Amino acid sequence: METSSTSGQLEEALERLHASGPERGGWLSNHAPMVVESLAAHGQAGAVHRWVDLYRDKLEDFPDRVAPVTDDNWPSALGDPRRIADWTDHFSRALAERPWRSVLAQWWPRLLPGLYGGATHTVIRVGHAVRALESGESGENAPRITELAHALGYWAARHQPVTGVAPLPGAPSATASLDAVPAIEAGHMGFRDRLGAVRRLPVWGEDVTDPETARDRLTELVRAATHRYATHGHGEPTMLVHAATAPNAVLRALGSLPRELWAPSLRAAWSASAAVTAMYAPAEPVAYTPPARLTAEEVMERALAHGDEHVIKLTDTALDVGDDQALAAALRSVEMSEPLA
Repeated sequence: METSSTSGQLEEALERLHASGPERGGWLSNHAPMVVESLAAHGQAGAVHRWVDLYRDKLEDFPDRVAPVTDDNWPSALGDPRRIADWTDHFSRALAERPWRSVLAQWWPRLLPGLYGGATHTVIRVGHAVRALESGESGENAPRITELAHALGYWAARHQPVTGVAPLPGAPSATASLDAVPAIEAGHMGFRDRLGAVRRLPVWGEDVTDPETARDRLTELVRAATHRYATHGHGEPTMLVHAATAPNAVLRALGSLPRELWAPSLRAAWSASAAVTAMYAPAEPVAYTPPARLTAEEVMERALAHGDEHVIKLTDTALDVGDDQALAAALRSVEMSEPLA
């Protein structure tokens, strides 16, 4: 299953969606560009327009422009959600002038500290855009380049660093380190409030400097967080998806980035996954046995039939991991989540 065999459906869907903003209802993310890329990547390009038709009531108009973002004033515009359109224009100009990998390499280290913005959907959208661009001969076309501009613009406008987190001892494996993440205090509501309550996180991957080791450890983290969803996802079935999908977005981008950025990317991805775990994980895991042993294609078909955007995106990550435990996590999300009406 390859994104390159989409017969133009992905491009048509992206062009349709680029008239809409990246958010709705104040700050909730528009998941449609990420979902249609996921479907196309796994052999379901023919379903993208039907899915967008179901989702279209959640789309809002693209926001108004405020003032241009330039090479001189960009630091003052970073993290200003009023500037979403301005940032998108900035990246559209940059991508028209230079190769997209060059633009990504320049901005990745600037944006990486703020990957928590938009509840991590900012970096997740960039990861989907990068995969689409890297997918075979048809990857680098205008709608996919435009999608990268929208994704980077959203990340820049919602850039949200996190500081003041005390380090705790980690563990050798990603699984054990996620188990060691302490939960935040009760009483906090909403992603931003909960994120502000994260005060301590285990250290994992801080000693990694070799790029290949960083990629291997990031792959391990994605697998561990995906597996964990099957037994811990009931803590918050929607938000805990991002403990897996955010680091997977970073992993998808690695091959398009200079190798010296791989180790810092691992550390940022771990911090995001661990923070989401602290914010939403339940007090105790539950045992989970999937109702049936299904193929990857069958699991994706169930996710599509269910329709929920987070179910589809977790299933997309689970298919990247590819083992039975990951597929079980995807089926668990189908069971626990409300279908898209």
